[in-house]
Amino acid sequence: MLYFRNDYGAGAHPAVLEALCRTNMDLTAGYGTDPCCREAADMIRDLCRCPGAAVHFLVGGTQVNKTAIGAFLRPYEAAISADSGHICVHEAGAVEHNGHKILHLPSSDGRLTPELLESHLAGPFNEHTVSPRLAYISNSTELGTIYDGPGLHALRAACDEKRLLLYCDGARLGSAMEAGGTSFADYGETCDAFTLGGTKNGLLFGEALVIVNPALQPGFRCCMKQQGAMLAKGRLLGVQFSAILKDGLYLKLASHANALARRIAEGLEAMGIPLLAPAESNQVFPILPDGAVERLREHAEFEVERKMDAGRTCIRFVTAWHTREEDTDALVELTGSLIR
Repeated sequence: MLYFRNDYGAGAHPAVLEALCRTNMDLTAGYGTDPCCREAADMIRDLCRCPGAAVHFLVGGTQVNKTAIGAFLRPYEAAISADSGHICVHEAGAVEHNGHKILHLPSSDGRLTPELLESHLAGPFNEHTVSPRLAYISNSTELGTIYDGPGLHALRAACDEKRLLLYCDGARLGSAMEAGGTSFADYGETCDAFTLGGTKNGLLFGEALVIVNPALQPGFRCCMKQQGAMLAKGRLLGVQFSAILKDGLYLKLASHANALARRIAEGLEAMGIPLLAPAESNQVFPILPDGAVERLREHAEFEVERKMDAGRTCIRFVTAWHTREEDTDALVELTGSLIR
C-alpha cells in the first residue's frame, strides 16, 4: 500500500533514535528539569532570538493547545479561529471542555486574516457575552495553506488593534517555514506564544511550546501538571528536540516533505485534477470522482476531507520526512489511471 495518510505514521528519524539510544541509561531529574531539556530550550530561544522566552515540552498537539489556551485565558474569555482550525474540528472540543468558547469564523482557505477579525469582531461584547481574547492560527493550516512573513505581521498588527493575543499552533511549523520563507525569529517577533511541532516532523512524539509574552509565563508549569501534561521522563522530549534541531535537520526534513507534495500536486493538476486549496506545504487535497476514490482505497492509504457534491469527494494526501520519490510518482500515476 502507498502510504499518504499522515506525516506521523513512521517512528522517528535515525538521528533522533541514535540520540535516544546514546542517552538511554543517563540518570537525570524528571519533569523537564534535566540538562537535555535545558539544552533544547536554549537552542530554541537562540533560533527564535527570544532570550526571555519560556520553553516547555509536551507530548502532543491537542494536549499543548488545550493546556496553553486554558492557561492564557480568563474564565470568561474566548479563542478565535478559522472554522477549519484544528481546535474547532479535530480536538473533540478539548479547549471548550476547559471552559473557553471558540468563536469560529468562516474562511475559504483556512487562514485567519485581519479582514476576518475586522468583519466579525465588531461586538458589542460585554458582561453578557464571552470576550474575544486570543486569536488562534495554525501554520500550516488544516487546508495546507500557509502564513508568510507579511501575513504574520499584518495579523499581529490586527491583534494589537483588537487587544488580542496571537497564538500559533505549529504542529507543521517546519513545513510552513520552508513553504512561506519565514524563520523561527518571525514567530518570536509576532506571536505571544507558538508551538514547534516535532510529532509530524521526525520525532517519536513531542511539541515545544514557546511562550514569548512575559505576562503569560508565570505559573505555566502548574497548569501543565493540572492538565496531566507534565511528562515524568521529560528528558526524552529534550533529547529528541536537541537532535532534530542540530545542523538544520528540522527544516531539511520539512523541505523534503514539501518538495514531494509539490510533485504530487503538479502531477495531478497536469492531468486536470482540481485541488481544494493550493498545495503550499506538505498536504494535497485533490477532488476526485467517488468511484475513483473507492478504487484508490485498494492501493493507497489517505484521509477523506469532505464530500463536494453528489459525485465528487475531496481527499487528502500528506507527505513526510520519510516519503519516497518513487512512491509519489506511483501515487500520481495510479490516481490518473483511475480517472481516465
